[in-house]
Amino acid sequence: MTKPLVLAPLFFAISLALAPSVVLAQKAPAAKSTPAKPAARSAPAWVARSNEYTQILILAQAPFQPEQVSFFGVPGFDDQVFDFGPGYAKRFRDATAKAKAELVAKSAKETDANVKQDIAILLQAADDQIKASEVNERLTRPWLDAGQTIFSGIQSLLSDQTPQDRRAKAVQRLQRYVGLVPGTTPLTTLAQQRYDERNDKGLVQPTQIEVQQSLDNVKTYQQGIRDLFAKYKLDGEAAAALDALDKQLTEYAAWSKSTVLPTARTTYKQPDELYALQLKGFGIDIDPRILIERAQLEFMETRNAMQQLAPLVAKAKGLKSTDYIGVINELKHPQFKDDQVEPHYRNVVMPELDRLIAANKVVSLPQRPMQMRLGSPAENAAQPAPHFLPAPLVGNTGQQGTFVLPLGNPNAGADGPYDDFNYPAGAWTLTAHEGRPGHELQFTAMVERGVSLARTLYAFNSVNVEGWALYAEAEMVPYEPLEGQLIALQFRLLRAARAMLDPMINLGLTDRDTVVRVLTEEAGYSKAMARQEVDRYSVQSPGQAGSYFYGYSRIMQLRAETEVALGDKFDRKAFNDFLLDQGLLPPALLAKAVREQFVPAQKAK
Repeated sequence: MTKPLVLAPLFFAISLALAPSVVLAQKAPAAKSTPAKPAARSAPAWVARSNEYTQILILAQAPFQPEQVSFFGVPGFDDQVFDFGPGYAKRFRDATAKAKAELVAKSAKETDANVKQDIAILLQAADDQIKASEVNERLTRPWLDAGQTIFSGIQSLLSDQTPQDRRAKAVQRLQRYVGLVPGTTPLTTLAQQRYDERNDKGLVQPTQIEVQQSLDNVKTYQQGIRDLFAKYKLDGEAAAALDALDKQLTEYAAWSKSTVLPTARTTYKQPDELYALQLKGFGIDIDPRILIERAQLEFMETRNAMQQLAPLVAKAKGLKSTDYIGVINELKHPQFKDDQVEPHYRNVVMPELDRLIAANKVVSLPQRPMQMRLGSPAENAAQPAPHFLPAPLVGNTGQQGTFVLPLGNPNAGADGPYDDFNYPAGAWTLTAHEGRPGHELQFTAMVERGVSLARTLYAFNSVNVEGWALYAEAEMVPYEPLEGQLIALQFRLLRAARAMLDPMINLGLTDRDTVVRVLTEEAGYSKAMARQEVDRYSVQSPGQAGSYFYGYSRIMQLRAETEVALGDKFDRKAFNDFLLDQGLLPPALLAKAVREQFVPAQKAK
């Protein structure tokens, strides 16, 4: 599916790529749901200078993605919706090119090395975004899941971490989506126009699966949007717009069913140029066939390690099975009841991980509890995977990001229940990934340590974000109970499977049925989980799934190099803190910083 938003959606890219789903959000205890303002240390002086340059690019691109810049805290865009009018792609490229030229001119005399590095990040991002826009416009037909898009745009504003005065802007945003503001056109109308004007049969069409899932989820999104306005007592003010939205989404679904679905594609091989572009956008800078080979080796070695550990887990837990698939299946039972899931994560696993991180000097911890909740039915449909929602990165006044946990996959249909997260052994590595020391700590550190916007919004890609989170999982494995260690290896096996199966699907080297078989029979996941996975590789975000294994590999390579260079002077906590201090630098720049700053500083001690 071609999406009109241009910046990589952080909230998707940092989802655990595990499995999908959720249930109605449960409120955290009052003492934990109102975070204290973070004790942010002063940002280096150069950060403010860098942010001035970054604002040039942000403000140029904001009209094309106001929902995103608003989500990350940039003021002035809460009531806006993205530009999907005629010629939007070219106008985006022109605006980005103009901002790039302004950046070049204004930074010509800049001398600070850190600022110059950030400017280089911004210029590279501008070039990459222009290229991505050109290739997508040339090769793909832009069909839009309007229900999911509008739900996500409203949800990003209607949340507990958004100040009340900003939440009120959601009414105007919805009115713009449905065309009730003078001079605006309903998004569903714009989406039909953009699809109809690109009727070249040679273009890559949307997939039949994504169109059908959109049709199946229309009512869920309609209700989810109404629930959000009701929760924040804005439903009366938004009544006319909500009624208009229901009508428009219903009509758009009928149009998609009659016009789009019959010609949607049922094959998943992509043009090489398009898939290469997607891999680059997620930060994977090697040939996908090399990625497959590396991942195949990791898959086999991890599977062997699981089989070695499984009998030990069976003996410790008194299980009948000794093979790793059998042991995992026994560990999954009994499942938590829905109302037991969040308390177990919050009251048992999260505080114990904090204790273990501190006791073993893994990394510096924030001085406040992390936030987590279960997701809503509409969230499950839009993002059927455990994920982390970051707090605003601009103008943060104490808001915290939130680990959102799903309990089911609405898109799984008859594939059965989601049983991959709702049992004790499964909670450890998932929390380490989405929580601490993974995404929650990573993004909290960026807010509290004053990392520049260039290194958060524009250096960002899945390889640097997901690489850290998988590395964080590995850091905690030795301290977890045996059964938690086995499930940690199972999820490492999943990341290796992704890095071989995603490119194989998109290069035409395998099919969806084979992917499901590997994930269920060889990795031990539920059919609902496997369905979410194969949808991710072939429909939702082709190319993204390999970023976990690849990013993890790059950090582990850098760790090994650094340990050899420093010998007895290597300090794990100092190393991990340094990595977080760099924000979301891509692997090559991160390695450069470690070699040129961290290693000399540690040697000098």
